[in-house]
Amino acid sequence: MARIDRLFDELLARKGSDLHLGVGYPPLLRARGELVPMRDAPIDADEMEELLFEITSSEEREKITNELDLDFAYQYEDKARFRANYFHKITGLAAVFRIIPTKILTLDDLGCPPVVRKLADKRSGLLLVTGPTGSGKSTTLAAMIDHINTTRPCHILTIEDPVEFVHPPKMSQVTHREVGPHASSFASAIRSAGRENADVILIGELRTNETMKLALQLASFGVLVFGTVHTNSAAATIDRIINAFPADEQPQVRGMLSESLVAIVAQQLLKTADGKGRVAAHEILVGSAALASMVREGKTFQIPNIMQAGQAQGMQTMDMALERLVQKGTISPEVALEKAIDKESFQKVVAQRLAGG
Repeated sequence: MARIDRLFDELLARKGSDLHLGVGYPPLLRARGELVPMRDAPIDADEMEELLFEITSSEEREKITNELDLDFAYQYEDKARFRANYFHKITGLAAVFRIIPTKILTLDDLGCPPVVRKLADKRSGLLLVTGPTGSGKSTTLAAMIDHINTTRPCHILTIEDPVEFVHPPKMSQVTHREVGPHASSFASAIRSAGRENADVILIGELRTNETMKLALQLASFGVLVFGTVHTNSAAATIDRIINAFPADEQPQVRGMLSESLVAIVAQQLLKTADGKGRVAAHEILVGSAALASMVREGKTFQIPNIMQAGQAQGMQTMDMALERLVQKGTISPEVALEKAIDKESFQKVVAQRLAGG
């Protein structure tokens, strides 16, 4: 048993989501969004090396030494899988481990709006799940991929760094490719994806304009492409993609995005009112002719109006989603206000609803 596995046992027993290790600090676990020390004694440099290098290969150790950081996935027996990030900081070597549940939660388990299932049933186009780090994007995407895997015979290809959720084949054939061991880069893996006869492709992260353009091209070829972007709203996601390109390429990208965009699901993770867990709030923008013309014309500031007018199609703004969670008593008004986009308007609406209720 590796020494670090004892820390993982405690993390799992306390239902934590992350383990933070840094020289000069005690091991910390994140539970229900809060960082909590696991002991009083800080980790010294020798203990850190013992903890971290016992579970890495010689190639991985060489990478952290030469490139100063390292991403990989660690499988702890049949108990859990972790996404690991090793890096250097002022006090020395450090690491963060994020738990990847071995059981893939369904869309129902996660309480996703019904429209999310309909979006996963699409046969082509670009579907983006966005949100800040730690907002549950990977978990939502895994549930959407699981829905496809459970309901239709097709070829699903995932391109990740590292591979997080491992999907056993159900109705679909699932191919997992990891950047590093299986492909030199996201771009090269996406390029070859077109030749791998995939019906559904999940791209772990659209980090560069090159990967964004390749994803848009695949989506226009009749493939359903899933991707993640670190943005807080649907409108900001469209702006981020377009602004990643030089000005002379932006009109072409606007055209590609307007034709291919199936939907954007932007999510935030919030503490529940009872303090026992966390719940996701989803902003949902579904592709339409009206949205396509806004994207082409650069009028993304009008997107909240589309979401408000498109409730019958399952659309909602983040503030509408938060308001519903407050009404149900799932989250407190204070927590909702922290994440609200238009805080002044949100405060008034919630106050009126609570007074009326």
